[in-house]
Amino acid sequence: EEALRAHPLDGCVLLMGCDKTTPALVMGAASVDLPTIGVSGGPQLRGDYQGQSIGSGTTIISMSEQLRAGEVTLAEFHAAEQGMNRSAGSCMTMGTASTMASLVEAMGLGLPLNAALPAADARRAQLARMAGRRIVDMVREELTISKLLGPAAFVNAVRTLGAIGGSTNAVVHLLAIARRLGVPFTLDDLDRLGHGVHCLVDLMPSGRFLMEDFCYAGGLPVVLRRLGEAGLLERDAPTANGRTIWENVKDAPCWNDAVITPWSAPFKPDAGMAVLRGNLC
Repeated sequence: EEALRAHPLDGCVLLMGCDKTTPALVMGAASVDLPTIGVSGGPQLRGDYQGQSIGSGTTIISMSEQLRAGEVTLAEFHAAEQGMNRSAGSCMTMGTASTMASLVEAMGLGLPLNAALPAADARRAQLARMAGRRIVDMVREELTISKLLGPAAFVNAVRTLGAIGGSTNAVVHLLAIARRLGVPFTLDDLDRLGHGVHCLVDLMPSGRFLMEDFCYAGGLPVVLRRLGEAGLLERDAPTANGRTIWENVKDAPCWNDAVITPWSAPFKPDAGMAVLRGNLC
């Protein structure tokens, strides 16, 4: 926020990565309200160990407990670690980094495919170049961040959060971003919007696959299309590329229904975010 206020900038490209950098940068930019576009760094390539796909933030936790219990050796643990973290990028599970990158795309602040392209994929650099070109037009159009992140964007974010099986950390981040923008959005809204949302994406930590698989299956546009077909997407919400969210995703093809399941046969039915209250909670 201070950097944006202190310099004579017309627009802003946010370069985002791991868990907290995405909401922090969006919050700071929201307070200044310049034309803004987000570019995530992308997830790592999928981990591989002994012929199995393994995920950072999932397998490393379970294996560290196995190491403490004497079920694996230190050499085996190190070998898994080396196979897991084999490229640049954030965690390749649906942890907070991938969740927030997905929500940036779902809220229209990033270009299509921002969420899933691996950091090592050449298309990630292409996406960054496209964002750099697009921010110039956004400045000319006076397309500020507050025009993108209105109430419809938060509806789409909550529904997307449930459909991807995203991190619960997104709850506090969405509330904080909404406060910065002055958008009326509460825990009650999140609880209400979370009902009836199926989890469509079979990814670690709740499932089997990883972000690289999600990318090859078609990425977040497929999830958004299926939400739209189920009547759970605010279709007219604007996005950074100047089109509505529905215009961006209505023709998105799915290349692997095992990774991104159909709405009629979801990975986990009715699995959107819910808010619990009371002393037992």
